Amino acid sequence: MSSTNRRSFLKAASLASLASAVSPYWFAPSSMAAAFRSPNERPILGCIGTGDRWNGVGPAAMNFADCAAVCDVDVAHVEKGKAKALELQSKPGAERTVDMYEDYRKILDRPDIDVVTIVTPDHWHSKIAIEAMKAGKDVYCEKPLTLTIEEGKQIRKVLEETGRVFQVGTQQRSEMDLRFLHAVALIREGRIGELKTVTVAIGGAPSSGPIDVADVPSGLNWDMWLGQAPATEYRFRKTDSKYGNSRCHYEFRWWYEYSGGKMTDWGAHHVDIAAWAFNLENTGPVKVEPVMAVHPVAFENGVPTDPTQYNTATSFHVTATFANDAVLHIRDRADELGFENGLMLEGTEGRIFVNRGKLTGAAVDSMKDTPLKEETLKQLYKGKQPGNHMKNFFECIVDRTQPISDVHSHHRAMTVCHLANISIRLNRTLQWDPEKEQIVGDPDAALWQAREQRKGYEIQV
Repeated sequence: MSSTNRRSFLKAASLASLASAVSPYWFAPSSMAAAFRSPNERPILGCIGTGDRWNGVGPAAMNFADCAAVCDVDVAHVEKGKAKALELQSKPGAERTVDMYEDYRKILDRPDIDVVTIVTPDHWHSKIAIEAMKAGKDVYCEKPLTLTIEEGKQIRKVLEETGRVFQVGTQQRSEMDLRFLHAVALIREGRIGELKTVTVAIGGAPSSGPIDVADVPSGLNWDMWLGQAPATEYRFRKTDSKYGNSRCHYEFRWWYEYSGGKMTDWGAHHVDIAAWAFNLENTGPVKVEPVMAVHPVAFENGVPTDPTQYNTATSFHVTATFANDAVLHIRDRADELGFENGLMLEGTEGRIFVNRGKLTGAAVDSMKDTPLKEETLKQLYKGKQPGNHMKNFFECIVDRTQPISDVHSHHRAMTVCHLANISIRLNRTLQWDPEKEQIVGDPDAALWQAREQRKGYEIQV
């Protein structure tokens, strides 16, 4: 079947077979792919970025799609990605060749590829996602989707223009035994009264001390790995950890040039749930205030002055206040409330605590006698059965709707995280217009809503 005919089939296919293949609230891998079993019905997948996190994302996508190509700027990563894809597709009737590329544009240029996963460092997400949508691909992109507020606006614009299906990898909306979904549902049903305050604890970034310049590893295209970020030396120091200390691979998270530290790492998960719980997914705060922050290096006008070591915040406390006087506290840890990671949701008639391991509170206990309404869960999950994030993405590819972790809500949640980082880097309170999506009364701070793009790697919208 041609790519065009396959896409037409997917658009017209009924969801009934998919719904009947799964249980209402949890989906085993063996049943998740039931509606995509026939080779003619399965989309063709291209995987952009095949490092550590791809080992979870890529195989999950291959429950529903056949991988035709993998891409990474590190030869070691792309070879492992190809080997894994071939292993998963080695069963009789599922054999498929898998091509390897260094340049992601080779995948986007292929008309046979319908869907892409993007599992690259954060600073590459937006450019690849925008070009993928323009190339007619549906997109599953790991969080955080953006490095700046402006990038979120750009992705939203291109999504609206192209009509692609786009899922962000904030799996807490779907999985973790539905603890987060249930917490939000309890709030929607008024079980703790009106939600007034949410405190999220997301951990702080590590510090590294000075890291020496080192030779670029064989097989790594360092210039392309840097992409839009400023050209700089490769740095690496071997440690007892799996990744060592470096400016590359997993350790990119601790450099503002490529990420936002814990503020956008775990913040992308917990701040997203907080916005969902507040029912403020289509707006934003009016004020963001830095209560405290500790960075491992000195800053000058928001810019780290030491290029030799990690520079994202090791500890912090930021408050975001909304127009309805709801307050969100973003902290590295909340010892006085008794937790290091998770969300404390406080209403006028009680409170709930939730993280990936537990959901507690009197309102939670009340579910034994008064279960949540099925319609509440279904409405929160956009009319579909909750339970598996990747399944939700491919289900939406069929009916051309937006998944549970859509670009619009994620952009709004990430805007809070980006504003929090701007406030602690500049060490001042920001006033925000959520309708215009603009920092007001502070032109210097407003410049931080975007970033300078290195020549040759600019985003074209």
